[in-house]
Amino acid sequence: MTGIGIRVESLGKRYRIAATGERRLGRPRRRPLWALRGVSFEAPRGTTVGVIGRNGAGKTTLLKVLSRITPPTEGRVVLPRRTSALLEVGTGFHPELTGRENVYLNGAILGMRRREIARKFDEIVAFAEIEEFIDAPVKRYSSGMSLRLAFAVAAHLEPDVLLVDEVLAVGDASFQSKCLGKMDEVTGQGRTVVLVSHSMPTIASLADRCLWLDRGEIVAEGVTADVIRRYLASALPADPGAAADLSGRERPREHPGPRELFLRSITLLDANGAPSRSFYEGDPIGVEVGFEVTRPLGWVELRCYVNTIEGVWLFAANSGKRRRDLDPGYYTTATTFAPNHLRPGSYTIDLGMQSAVPQDMVPDAIRFEIESSLEGYDDPAWAGSMGLVRFDYSWSDPEPVVRE
Repeated sequence: MTGIGIRVESLGKRYRIAATGERRLGRPRRRPLWALRGVSFEAPRGTTVGVIGRNGAGKTTLLKVLSRITPPTEGRVVLPRRTSALLEVGTGFHPELTGRENVYLNGAILGMRRREIARKFDEIVAFAEIEEFIDAPVKRYSSGMSLRLAFAVAAHLEPDVLLVDEVLAVGDASFQSKCLGKMDEVTGQGRTVVLVSHSMPTIASLADRCLWLDRGEIVAEGVTADVIRRYLASALPADPGAAADLSGRERPREHPGPRELFLRSITLLDANGAPSRSFYEGDPIGVEVGFEVTRPLGWVELRCYVNTIEGVWLFAANSGKRRRDLDPGYYTTATTFAPNHLRPGSYTIDLGMQSAVPQDMVPDAIRFEIESSLEGYDDPAWAGSMGLVRFDYSWSDPEPVVRE
């Protein structure tokens, strides 16, 4: 295990689930379901491994096997003695015990001595920002408070391996930032982190390597950026076309949904006004959005967000409040990004519309590509590797400085 934080060899986990509509002797028949099959990888010490994939791909099952919550059906896992897991809010907490008591309980489970825990206790409580409630029973904590303390305990009690599932989404933005910084610090201390997340920017910023799981098997493993690109590209339709019909597109669950406004379509146009999803650097990008009004409205506002394929928000092109009377019917509105400063790569557009209240929202409404024009580069080998945006600039010739 020299230099290796985790070693997984031909790991498999099988469950038996009831077969719908099939019964035998009054009992439902069960069929095997492999949540994991043939999973093998190594994670060196001091690295972060990101795990991505669709819901049901086997990500959480992998963490449960690594954390010894459930045994594997086949294969083996080699881990250090101190492995800390944060798989859901309040993992390992006893609701009747106080926050203070749970800190010591979790430390004991990790095999730490009481004086080791005491040495870290104040730092844990300060990180969780719950000093006022540390002696209250955990059952009285909100989910956010439980998350804060659970993460603080998991990260500060010096585990050799830290396993983190998609629980950080529960916390607020400032706490998420603290958690990400702490995980970076943990790897800097020579410990290993395995992070499951649906947030591609989080995985891209933290993970040294990445695993893409699908139906319990590893589809791709390697450099994080490369694996993320392959994963996101797999979601693209085979022939997307230049226009996207938004009528049947799924909306976010937390959004109240359309009322008087419905986003219906989005079309991208090249410099000649022809539909396209592929543009060269610097070329103008036309955006035309179609929407439906079902009740008379005094004003509407369109919000258009341009993101990298990994989900990093680059800029917004909002219409502002358009004060005009709109009768029920279909409408289009358009804009043009000119010049286009985007670097070569894949990008997405999120759309939202509102009037007096938010009306409709469609994330990932359309995707498009920017190709390298190579124009303006002395060395074409640099094209595509100089950041997310490109601006026109010119450096002056070196001028001598006269020193007195």
